[in-house]
Formats: sequence, structure tokens, C-alpha cells
Amino acid sequence: MPTGNRSMGLDVGSKTVGVAISDLMGWTAQGIETIPIDEEAGDFGYQRLKELIDEYHVNKIIIGLPKNMNNTMGPRAEASLKFGDNLQTIVPECQIIYQDERLTTTQAERMLIEEGNISRKKRKKVIDKLAAVMILQNYLNYKR
Repeated sequence: MPTGNRSMGLDVGSKTVGVAISDLMGWTAQGIETIPIDEEAGDFGYQRLKELIDEYHVNKIIIGLPKNMNNTMGPRAEASLKFGDNLQTIVPECQIIYQDERLTTTQAERMLIEEGNISRKKRKKVIDKLAAVMILQNYLNYKR
């Protein structure tokens, strides 16, 4: 049962969920894992998330909400809301917060491309985790 003071950031995609965790002070976000999911098979990685929530003593979960540029909700935003609703039933003691994440995946990809030496295949493996870090870091910065 989470009783800590850490926040977790999630970038929910159709194939993976990027996971980031805050430090104990709530100042910085670090990427910890990318969980594979299978929407069609109904596997959303909730069990692994529960393990991480317990391990890191998380009390807040920040889920990226990929709104359209005109601020409307598209299918991915709806999927993130549903993901959050389902997760809330698994960890009712955690507060779920939705963070506007427009462009975070694009920003994450740009950062990785600017590194120059990261192949497309490697970028694909870390992009969701980095997007989760950006979602959580944006939240932590805003909260201060």
C-alpha cells in the first residue's frame, strides 16, 4: 500500500506505457521502465504498474493527456482517461492527475535526434520512457 510521497508519470501509448518516477523530494523525474501492452488482448500492464507503485511508495500518478492541438479530446486522450479510470480501481489510495502532454513525444524524439548517435530503433525503445519523464517533470515544475 503506497504511503510515500513520490509521483509517477505515465505516457500511455497503444503498444507501451512509459514510466517515470520522482525523486523523494519531488524535484526531478527519472525514467524507469517501458511496459509493453496489448490493447486488443486487454493487457494494459496494470499488474506491473501496481508492483512499481508499491516498490516506489507512489501516492500520485500523473498521466499524460494527449489532447488535440485545438484542445479537443481525440481517441488517444479518451484511451488515457479510460486507462486512468481502470488504474484508479487498482490503486484507489493514489491520486490520479492528468497532465496536458501535447507535443511531449515530439519533443522527446527531437531531443533524441539531436543527440545524433541514437538509432531509430533505439529511439523507439526509449521514447515513451522519456515522454513519461517530460510529463512528470512538467508537473513537478508546475507544482512548485
